[in-house]
Amino acid sequence: MEKVTNFFTNLMRKYLPDPFVFAIGLTILTMILAMIIQGQGFVEATTSWGSGFWNLLSFTTQMAVILAMGYVLATAPITDRFLNKIVALVNTPKTAIIVATLVGGIGSYLNWGFGLVIGGIIAKKLALKVKGVHYPLIIAAGYSGFTLYGLGFSASIPVLISTAGHPMEAAMGVVTLAETIFSLPMLLTSLVVIITLPLLNAWLHPKNKDSIIEINPAVEAQEQIAASAAATFEEPTLANKLNNSRLLSLAIGLIGIVYVISFFNQGGKLDLNMINFIILFLGIILLGTPAKYVANLNEGIKTISGIILQYPFYAGIMAIMAGSGLVDTIAHWFVQFSTAETLPFWGLISSFFINFFAPSAGGHWVVQGPFMIDAAKELGASISQTSMSVMLGNAWNDLVQPFWILPALALSGLKLKDVMGYTVVMMFWIGIVYSAAVLLWGFLG
Repeated sequence: MEKVTNFFTNLMRKYLPDPFVFAIGLTILTMILAMIIQGQGFVEATTSWGSGFWNLLSFTTQMAVILAMGYVLATAPITDRFLNKIVALVNTPKTAIIVATLVGGIGSYLNWGFGLVIGGIIAKKLALKVKGVHYPLIIAAGYSGFTLYGLGFSASIPVLISTAGHPMEAAMGVVTLAETIFSLPMLLTSLVVIITLPLLNAWLHPKNKDSIIEINPAVEAQEQIAASAAATFEEPTLANKLNNSRLLSLAIGLIGIVYVISFFNQGGKLDLNMINFIILFLGIILLGTPAKYVANLNEGIKTISGIILQYPFYAGIMAIMAGSGLVDTIAHWFVQFSTAETLPFWGLISSFFINFFAPSAGGHWVVQGPFMIDAAKELGASISQTSMSVMLGNAWNDLVQPFWILPALALSGLKLKDVMGYTVVMMFWIGIVYSAAVLLWGFLG
């Protein structure tokens, strides 16, 4: 296994560019494919790209908010103390890898923004505490649990289609969560992933001590300096007392909680805006004071700069895919030889490839969902299984989609090429698990 991981790691270090360069290359590739496969002209493709560049601006903001505020929640004192207690129990490199994967996975299952951040945070804490841990691997392990979000409470597609009035309700109706993420096959799939992925990641740890790259000791020094700076004495002026008032944070936090309770009592549905609202006010309460919340939020913002820069490029790519019909062509290649039982499997595979071009599950569903639902109705396939297969393909591809690993890279100080060799190996295993799950689900029901 070490030879396999070394092969992919060396391959990535030699040929894999930074995520932004990857997004630029993907833009050019999509234009070329639209011109060659769909016969679209260059000017037409460029027009689609430019017109769609800001189509997801609102969604980009939602993504940035959930990650930045997820960071605040993940670094709140109560969370930090909990993570420190876990870290204190870990003494060996392989155990550290397992724990980083579990925390990132469980966090992502509960909420993808929270899990994406907390996996990187605990991975870094473990790397600082446990000697002999291969730093690139433990960061990759903390991130790898992100694939579980596709099976969890914040899985975008299942949550969307379970809501009355969703954009495709006329074509497919409302599909309850009991038919998707909470169905027995998907619950068992979640269990398989949460058991096997940590073990696989631990197995990937280098046996040769010369191959191990530990965290730079300077990182620990920086952490101590930051902690010392945060504890600096402030003059007891009225302004500073207000900035550090627990009463103000508690008051506005309670107002937020009252609104959330009222919202749901009046029949409101959980969506991305409400998730962000809950995370915001929960973070304010847990941080204790306005000053502490702002300080932690400033740190969290550093982890999302890449997303703010790159998401418009992916919006442009998605516009080319939709405008040229390229997404329909890709999906059709896989669907044309499907049966009712195998459609979810080919939906998974096509979703995996489409996710390189459309890394947001919500945006991904907009371009692939209509075709897949039409195919399911034509073949008599299960709509819930077909929808879930698109979600799983998205979550599977995220292991090698450079976009979502940006927060982990920002937290760790590593480059994409340092960790991608490991996530490629993890991707192969998760592909086997998800493929087996949708095939068995399709044939056994």
